[in-house]
Order: sequence, then structure tokens, then C-alpha cells
Amino acid sequence: MWHDMMTVGVPYAEKAARTILVYVALLILLRLVGKRGLAQLNTFDLVVMLLLSNVVQNAIIGDDNSVSGALFGAVVLMSLDWVLVRWAARFDWFYRLTEGSPTVLAKDGVYDERAARREGVRRGDVDTAVRTQGGDGIDETAMIVLEPSGALVVRLKPGDQVADKKDMVALRRQLSEIRAELRR
Repeated sequence: MWHDMMTVGVPYAEKAARTILVYVALLILLRLVGKRGLAQLNTFDLVVMLLLSNVVQNAIIGDDNSVSGALFGAVVLMSLDWVLVRWAARFDWFYRLTEGSPTVLAKDGVYDERAARREGVRRGDVDTAVRTQGGDGIDETAMIVLEPSGALVVRLKPGDQVADKKDMVALRRQLSEIRAELRR
């Protein structure tokens, strides 16, 4: 029993090559799918991700069901990921290659239907992001951007932004001045 669990059925070099090839292929495929597919998983995307892991499993492990082979594959996979994440943090060109660049979905209150369609983002998702980030509608936005991470970032027009602590301090100061004037 222990012998079968620990005896690798595929040479380590082949297992490393298989793992690297599958990782790079999936990285490219996920990059092609777009930003929305990663951060805003709907039911369809979740099913695809779950099945995808099962589909590529045999490509990585080959005819090897050993524990030591699985651990070796995991080490190769995590090491490759560690290296590429650090490259992306260090080299802007590599980050843009693997992650992409932001996409403007609305500017000055005008929704860019073509950009949203290209990225697979529904108008309802954008409306939800606007409300979540303090706006009432797209017409109140200066810009809405779909980040490479898949996050929708909303920048409201100056007059439509919610009050912050600085605004409250200024308002209190004005109220104090008004009270002082009324007392005179």
C-alpha cells in the first residue's frame, strides 16, 4: 500500500513540464475570457471553473496517482505561481500582459455600451456598482472603470459625492459661524 502511494508513475521532469504547460495555458485562457469572468462569477462561470479543474487534472498528473507525485505537482504549481506573481508586481509590462488594463465603461454620465458588451458586463451590474458606491445613477458619475481584477470602480461627479469627514468638519465650522452671527 505505502509503495503504491509513494511511487511516482510519471517522471518528475514530465510532471513539472505538464504542470507548467497547463498553468500557462489556463492563464492565457482566463486572460482571454476577460475581467468580468474572474471577479463577478455567475452560476455559469462557477460551473465552468469547477469543471475546468477536473478537465485539466489528468493533463497535470498523467498516469500518476501517487501522493508524492501529487505533492510534487503542487509544489511546481505553487512555485510557478509565486514567481509569476512577483514578476507581475515588478514588471509593469508583464502585469499588463497577464492581467490586462482598466476599461472605461462610462464617462461623464454616459454609458459605453460597446465597451461593456466587449467585457461581458451587464448594465444592471454597473447600476448596482454605482448605488453601492454612493451614487443614484450613471448620470451622477464622472467615470466608471472595470479594473483588471474585475472590480467596478465608480468615481462620482464632485457635486454628487457623498459627504466625508472633511465635509462634516467644514459644515460644523459654518454652523458655528452662523450661530455666532445670530448671537450678535
